[in-house]
Amino acid sequence: MTASRPAHGSEAQPSERPAGAKIPDAARVHIGAELRAFYACILAEEQPPALLDLVARLTQASTGRDAAAYAAFSADLLTALPGLRAFALSLAINAATADDLVQETLLRAWQNRHRFEPGSNLMAWLCTILRNYFYTECRKRKREVEDADGAMAAQVAAPAAQEASSDLKRVWQHLGKLPPSQREALILVAAQGMTYEAAAELIGCQVGTMKSRVSRARSSLVGSLGMDVHQKTPMGQIASDSLEPAAVQIGLGA
Repeated sequence: MTASRPAHGSEAQPSERPAGAKIPDAARVHIGAELRAFYACILAEEQPPALLDLVARLTQASTGRDAAAYAAFSADLLTALPGLRAFALSLAINAATADDLVQETLLRAWQNRHRFEPGSNLMAWLCTILRNYFYTECRKRKREVEDADGAMAAQVAAPAAQEASSDLKRVWQHLGKLPPSQREALILVAAQGMTYEAAAELIGCQVGTMKSRVSRARSSLVGSLGMDVHQKTPMGQIASDSLEPAAVQIGLGA
């Protein structure tokens, strides 16, 4: 399946900092650390029974000479499920909506399993299906997909994330106010640890566009969180790779 680049309209920039303004190192590190922590909570959660049952039913329905191959494919779907659901949350924010996206993605992947090339990147293929469906639905409904007041972001925390710090929940809530294109870019790079090049390939955009979206997302978060533009971090407290961490890997890399 070939990824198609979704058409986006103009994006509102909530609390965006002036162009060229330097984000304090401490602010960048803090945002990245909180995003990775919350993302790790999502990956660690038990998957919704409805999604697990769906994969099981699809497997049971497969018979004939290709049954073994289909069973292997369904096992790979189960392995990919936590990362796929986390990616859906980065787009939809709302947990129920994200689960609907994953369900539809699993169904479409199963229907088109003959198109998947064994040995290639299954997670990237699944995420392409998911994001294409997400943006198609957004255009069909002709509605704004931003969560302007952050209300949906407050609903995203599932049981494993309930113990998250107040700072972490606050960052995630403001993340919900970003346009989806910026939100997914920031999650892919800052939370999942993808390179700009790998993230751009997945989304189907230029590397420069990916860098711009991540930068704008970070700037918006710093502004909406009220972080001090003059804040400085003492020497030695910032890891050299803190801006593009690789702490969380879900198989999306090149």
